[in-house]
Amino acid sequence: CNIFTRNQVAWNRVMDIPYKDLKAETLTAIIEEFISREGTDYGETEYSLEQKVEQVKAQLNRGEIVLNFDPETESCDLQRAGKN
Repeated sequence: CNIFTRNQVAWNRVMDIPYKDLKAETLTAIIEEFISREGTDYGETEYSLEQKVEQVKAQLNRGEIVLNFDPETESCDLQRAGKN
């Protein structure tokens, strides 16, 4: 998720990204990349990629998780709210 240039961010801290300001396709791509990371576990029940994306979007809408950008690694991540 390289959405900022080096001149636009302070290079020493993670920034929360207002996910509602992103295009739907961009947000979905970020969520799909997060879901595809090894170690992402949804328990005993198998869910489709679309179901997992909707679950993550619901968590974002409820404020349980936040989308952030790390300028050092130039990557986006999803974390529990208040964790970064």
